Amino acid sequence: MPSIHEIANHAKENASKLGIKKFDIYGSTIDETSVQVDQGEPKQVKASNRSGVTVRVWNEENTMGVTSTTDVDPKGLELALKTAYEASFFGVKENVPDFSPEATVALPDTHQEKAPQAPVNELINSLLGAEKELLAAHEAITGVPYNGLAQRDIDRFYLNSDGATRTESHSLASIYLYSKTEEEGKKPRSGSAFRIERSLNNLDIQGCIQETAEKTISHLNYDKIKSGKYRVVFSPDAFLSLLGAFSNLFNAQSILDNQSLSKADDLGKEIASPLLSLYDDSLHPANIGAESFDGEGTPTRQVKLIENGVLKSFLHSAGTAKRMNTQPTGNASIGAKVSVSPNFYHVFAATLPEQDLSLDTAENVILIDDLQALHAGVKSLQGSFSLPFDGWLVNKGERSSIESATVAGDFLELLKSIVYVDKEEELTPSGVCPKIWVDQLSITGD
Repeated sequence: MPSIHEIANHAKENASKLGIKKFDIYGSTIDETSVQVDQGEPKQVKASNRSGVTVRVWNEENTMGVTSTTDVDPKGLELALKTAYEASFFGVKENVPDFSPEATVALPDTHQEKAPQAPVNELINSLLGAEKELLAAHEAITGVPYNGLAQRDIDRFYLNSDGATRTESHSLASIYLYSKTEEEGKKPRSGSAFRIERSLNNLDIQGCIQETAEKTISHLNYDKIKSGKYRVVFSPDAFLSLLGAFSNLFNAQSILDNQSLSKADDLGKEIASPLLSLYDDSLHPANIGAESFDGEGTPTRQVKLIENGVLKSFLHSAGTAKRMNTQPTGNASIGAKVSVSPNFYHVFAATLPEQDLSLDTAENVILIDDLQALHAGVKSLQGSFSLPFDGWLVNKGERSSIESATVAGDFLELLKSIVYVDKEEELTPSGVCPKIWVDQLSITGD
């Protein structure tokens, strides 16, 4: 792929040749190698190089056209600019997207170097070793049907005709393991874990194996559970997946489209227990793939969404910020319709609770490790959910696996029913979060 400066120069030359005064371009290249194994044999080895740019052009009447292309040589760019210019005459007349007012603001120096990529056979051998160790961890573990070890290099850039030029690169390595058991006369049980780091050398493969094995083995002795109201403890992963399912709560675009549980004037309202604070924080030190700017070139930042239970702000693109008379937050992706999404959640205890709660002493609480069927069991505009889960009934530190059950409730009520937020935070794929304790949730057993 040509360098960002070459692309910028080609774009400017082609734009002036075509008489285009206002345009911007966002692009990325992902160079990825991933492997999967099955019963001691490599199952799949994939190497891919994906690149693409999105070009937006405004005409003299200030309507905008958009086109995407994977071809960033001078000819490809010229064609993309031309197509976007032609499309601009059919663009929307109201709330036309514009450059972000912060596209030329200096970025914080995040200093991310790319890590050297490991050879493919090293990936395969590491994953085969992980599978072997998992199968040896317990005679009931008969397979690791889902697994993957991947490394990727990511380059991103944004530029516009007002002189904005942004570029960044980083590397990621990740491993996912999911093991399954088979025992005569018993239902198959499973457990999974995930790790992410900047390079394969630093990836905690051993920790991932151990966590997967422990979870899987802990589900072997399972029992039915009585339906009723329980105190429920959500694992960091489970809580963040539920939060993600209701992220319209903080999404300014959803609010403007009347597709949200929030209204524009809800800021300052208490929507959760005062024990809870929630930030969207792309630049959090634990965020391995931190991005320092969004699709519109706006710098990413820490956005305080909930503080001590109070709704403090929404996530904005340049367009939603203008319409709601505030600042963009660095959460936009570029396109014909600009969309807004969270970068990296940080959930933490806002205040010290009156009492410390612990799974070692708690009686009859349910620990939910993993929520399933999020696409089907969530009514995101009504706030309700009913979801099957993997978890344990915990009694004074003793865990017994739950055969099968669903948890149901109303998300806004759940936020207000939080009775404890653990101090210890854990890293998950979508953010950093502690265990969250919620009172009186409906559990339906068999």
